[in-house]
Amino acid sequence: MQQSECGIFPLDDALEMILIFDQFGIISYANREAEKNLEYDGGLCGRNIAEIFPGSFKVQGGILKTDYPFGRDLQKLVAYRRNFTCFPVEARILSADVEEKTYICMANITLEKDHLSREISEVREQARQALKVKSEFVANVTHELRTPVNGVLGHVRELSGQEEDERKLRTLKVIERCCDDMNKIINNILDFSKLEAGKFTLETRRFHMRDMLDYVKANHMNKITEKGLEFFMTVSPQVPEYIIGDELRIQQILNNLLSNALKFTSVGKITLEVLKTAQVKDRVELFFIVIDSGIGIDEGEMGKLFQSFSQVDASISRKYGGTGLGLNICKQLAELMGGRIGVESRKGRGSAFSFSIWAGVDSQENETVSRADTVTADFFANRQNQQDSARVYGSSENKEALNRTLSKLILCVEMENWEKAEMFMETLRQLTEGAPREVSRVVLRLKMAVQKENYDKVTAGFEELKAFLQA
Repeated sequence: MQQSECGIFPLDDALEMILIFDQFGIISYANREAEKNLEYDGGLCGRNIAEIFPGSFKVQGGILKTDYPFGRDLQKLVAYRRNFTCFPVEARILSADVEEKTYICMANITLEKDHLSREISEVREQARQALKVKSEFVANVTHELRTPVNGVLGHVRELSGQEEDERKLRTLKVIERCCDDMNKIINNILDFSKLEAGKFTLETRRFHMRDMLDYVKANHMNKITEKGLEFFMTVSPQVPEYIIGDELRIQQILNNLLSNALKFTSVGKITLEVLKTAQVKDRVELFFIVIDSGIGIDEGEMGKLFQSFSQVDASISRKYGGTGLGLNICKQLAELMGGRIGVESRKGRGSAFSFSIWAGVDSQENETVSRADTVTADFFANRQNQQDSARVYGSSENKEALNRTLSKLILCVEMENWEKAEMFMETLRQLTEGAPREVSRVVLRLKMAVQKENYDKVTAGFEELKAFLQA
């Protein structure tokens, strides 16, 4: 390489602007890129760095002054050309020689980058506005649809009370059911629009948990029994009587999951279970499980379940109906309430949908929950031959009872006696009341596997729980 006239080996092949200057700001070297972009045509050497970056450097009493933070971090500066026009750059200035107080500036022009950034911001804002317009349009249309649908529904119900002809009554019932289905679709679209636009808010209040669950059960009991199915609901004694949360949205998730269970189940039963899985001060985690013996889902298709406007396959929509919005809305509602939603299923063996939420309890309810825990423990102690120590998780008596129950459970599973296995599973759940959360989770997964008659998951849960007991 040849030396430059300033006596410094040049870095003319560099794609960024490079300037070397001393403690007084005098430039001793500038590469071709710097000369070209600053339009000095070889006249940069001998000039002051303050002429290039007047907003960042200045000379006072012959000494270079600056607040610029020297180092490897990129800084945004404004560089000035010879004709006093300017352009933005990203630069870093490092000490090249500490003893001689020499510095090297490396800078890249960011005009194109800034322009692209502005374009991206504009596109993002346009997309946001388009989403807002779309959401408002969908909300307005669905509101307008609701009026004529409710009008038809009202007249149909009025005619149904007056009509005596059986054939006409059946027709009116079909119209009424269609109007109800249409209202459900409208409500789903409205909720989805609000969630998508970020305008959805929860309305929390104190309500009676078991009354709400009984109301949900009553709404679905007739339809389920009419189809020849059995319906069971169990609520853990540890679930608080009163909680503070959005009652309507919890109902909405349960109604959706139970409706889906009914839709996809022809023979067997549907079960709803409610458990308390954790408590932190005045907040409790509640876990809901809806289990059916319906058509089930292939493992590879489960990822589609909670996507908007998505069905497992097209034949599902044709045969059973639906928009594919319900489960996506349930997922977002559960997440808004601090929880999550999931599913376990096997093709032809049914499904188990579960979701969790976090809700508040007041101080009075905390005392009630504590009393309920005590009652549950006492009940368990009586069932375990009145051995008081057996109800204390981790005691030798408790471990012995757990091992006995586990052995009976796995024996029933090996013999494919699933009904009896469920009985031992309930005993197992009671034996682990008060256990650490990781143990409770294993027990919960094992319970779901037994109810779904999933041999592989039962044996895996059995081994996992066995490992906890041997620790």
